[in-house]
Amino acid sequence: MSADKSISWSFAEDLPAEDDVMLRARERSFELGVTPIGPGVGAVLTVLAAASKAQTAVEIGTGAGVSGVCLLRGLGPQAVLTTIDVDVEHLKAAREAYAEAGSPANRTRTISGRAGDVLPRLTDNAYDIVFIDADKPGLPGYVEQAVRLLKRSGLLIINDALDKDKVANPAGREPNTVILRQVGKAIREDDRLATAMLPTGDGLLVAVKK
Repeated sequence: MSADKSISWSFAEDLPAEDDVMLRARERSFELGVTPIGPGVGAVLTVLAAASKAQTAVEIGTGAGVSGVCLLRGLGPQAVLTTIDVDVEHLKAAREAYAEAGSPANRTRTISGRAGDVLPRLTDNAYDIVFIDADKPGLPGYVEQAVRLLKRSGLLIINDALDKDKVANPAGREPNTVILRQVGKAIREDDRLATAMLPTGDGLLVAVKK
């Protein structure tokens, strides 16, 4: 990346202004040892949720609620966010963040469990957005389930898709990097999807179901 592009990337990442609700959610993330999405990724999630006029969204990997608040702020007033995490403390922190953000309890559904067990129980073709920010070894299975869950024109969004620039380097052979590289290739070659890679954060892979 040229120096000018690096400056522009940093500028774009730092541009979104976050309120006290988001700052407190970030504090809880750090207390729990969770790495939250950055402000740039959060802003993109809000914009995509709003632009798609989504009414139903699934989040795989709740964290402490930072990404959930961003999605809820873009979703319509009647929309529902379903979020899945194996750690009940993460879900508790997320519910606190949602409440502080003014989101009614009936707009969120928090499910404790392994995503690989929970996702198959969700309804086919019923969701407008699936956002994945979870363990990389499970990613291939999560993506296949996400395509099943999405409505036509629904959005699949994968966080950390460039793995701190390691995915773009063919010499990068760390297990998570290899998985992300393979998943990205599979999604690009999937005739059911149209895809784009955004350099926001550590990479956002965005796909729409045709």
